[in-house]
Amino acid sequence: MIHSFHIPVMGLSYTIDTPIKVAHLGISSVISIADDLLLEKARDFYANQFSIPVQSINRRDKDARSSVTTSYLNLVNEIVEKKWLSHINQLVDSAEYRESFLSILPNASYWQREWQAKNNELSKEELTEWAKTQFKAGSIDVNIMTKLDKKNASFGKELPIEYNDAHAALRGFAQSKLSSSVILSAGINIPLFSYMQKFDDFFPDVNGNMTKKIIIKVSDYRSALIQGKMLAKKGLWVSEFRIESGLNCGGHAFATQGYLMGPILEEFKQKRSELYNELLTMWRIALKSENRYNTEIQDPKMKVSAQGGVGTHQEHEFLLKYYEINSVGWGSPFLLVPEAVSVDDDTMKRLANATEEDLYLSNASPLGVPFNNLRNSTRQQYQQKRVDAGRLGSPCPKKFLQLNTEYGEKPICTASTQYIDKSIEKLHNSNLTEQQLEAAKEKLYEKECLCCGLAFSFLEKYNIDRKVEKGGVSVCPGPNIAYFDRISSLSDMIMHIYGMKNLITRTDRPNMFIKEIQLYMDFLAEKIHSSYSEPNEKAKNYINQFIENMKSGVDYYKTLFQTELPTLNLKQNIQNALNDFLDILEEKKESTKVALL
Repeated sequence: MIHSFHIPVMGLSYTIDTPIKVAHLGISSVISIADDLLLEKARDFYANQFSIPVQSINRRDKDARSSVTTSYLNLVNEIVEKKWLSHINQLVDSAEYRESFLSILPNASYWQREWQAKNNELSKEELTEWAKTQFKAGSIDVNIMTKLDKKNASFGKELPIEYNDAHAALRGFAQSKLSSSVILSAGINIPLFSYMQKFDDFFPDVNGNMTKKIIIKVSDYRSALIQGKMLAKKGLWVSEFRIESGLNCGGHAFATQGYLMGPILEEFKQKRSELYNELLTMWRIALKSENRYNTEIQDPKMKVSAQGGVGTHQEHEFLLKYYEINSVGWGSPFLLVPEAVSVDDDTMKRLANATEEDLYLSNASPLGVPFNNLRNSTRQQYQQKRVDAGRLGSPCPKKFLQLNTEYGEKPICTASTQYIDKSIEKLHNSNLTEQQLEAAKEKLYEKECLCCGLAFSFLEKYNIDRKVEKGGVSVCPGPNIAYFDRISSLSDMIMHIYGMKNLITRTDRPNMFIKEIQLYMDFLAEKIHSSYSEPNEKAKNYINQFIENMKSGVDYYKTLFQTELPTLNLKQNIQNALNDFLDILEEKKESTKVALL
């Protein structure tokens, strides 16, 4: 792997074609395979662009979701392979192209010297073969949110579990020609974990190679240990744990109970060997019980990566060197790189102009999980027009988030017209004041149809049919994008990551760890405020533990920053800021004691 960064999954559509754009350059990225309807449109678009025939799939077939997923991933794989071979040939044939590519690699001078040496001693054919061994394509990885596993039916009859949304998406990946990883996020789904055992590609072959690998996205060490054990006992190896900040990230924010990223990374660093050995022992036992273990094969590797709020070369290098991370995820800044993502022009301009005040943690997600959002997006404008016209909620055309059973056994989406109508009727039958009623309604109206909103940008950008998704773009950048204020080229962004260029013109951007503390302070304040309406012992204990965890994290940073200030390029007054955080946390603890008595 040449590059020390990867591009994480973003939305449904923002990275749907990112491998097609950047994988040939050795950059790994992640496709969401949650929306097979969108995958089908992307497949047809790119099949036409590259003149590659694809087989028609009957949408009424009970396995259409899996078939579409496999078909699209195979198409992406074929396109990337063609672009990679062309890339290799251009490296050999074009000095200008080669210089442009080598100049943005980490250790660029090394690669330039290495190329010159090989060029002097090898024939053109030998040089081409050498280049193929050195400059591999980036991985075409996929993401599945494990809890989005809605049951499905055919002709009114419920289908077996393997046709659930997440199961079918997994099968689509497992049956594809890709040799890459599936990133499992958003928690534990035991039936889905068990279902993975049905596919040989997740197990080592006679040489110890796994065609399909597993990456688990986690927010703390405990989660990694629990999920790693669950899979290891099934003979499934976790090749990478991808640590993401609880709040300093894009998309859904799975906040921890005040556990900060630095201490979490420290725990992984200290316990990495222990984690590896424990999981390896379980994995070997499981493979032996299934007659899959070969004593000749090499032990598998286990990587650790991190993402969430990284914005400077210093932060990138610090994660790699101090915490011994294998790869760093750069997400939101790439929303401003047209060569890497599919973001329509209007949304990209809005993101470039966004300030801290424009970015907020919202209640827009039908999943009931905090959702990073951009104020006044075109999806929000569309929804407000519907509210003003008395047309509440979404008609729910895609149905991927029909998971709520509050109003009956049949699940519905909390952003749907059906749910909002029923909820408003319920509110009117409650003894609420006019002010309380309006506040409750506003909370309902905030829900966005993410199935459509997060898919819209790709269709808008390439002028593809969007009758189903109509209504504008939902976009979910992390807070870090406030400090990137221009649309950038791919080479400029890569050079920024590696410290050869600076794309941040502001001088007041806080370090990623400090920014996360600020976000958690705001989150804590909201938790305390919401608990005042119904004070109870459970809320009090939760908040007190949250505060203690944050205090412990801030103390960790005080020690860390004393020794690592030059490395992190921090100002000396950072210690004063950390002391202020501790004072505020102590004040919140004391005020909470009184308020929640």
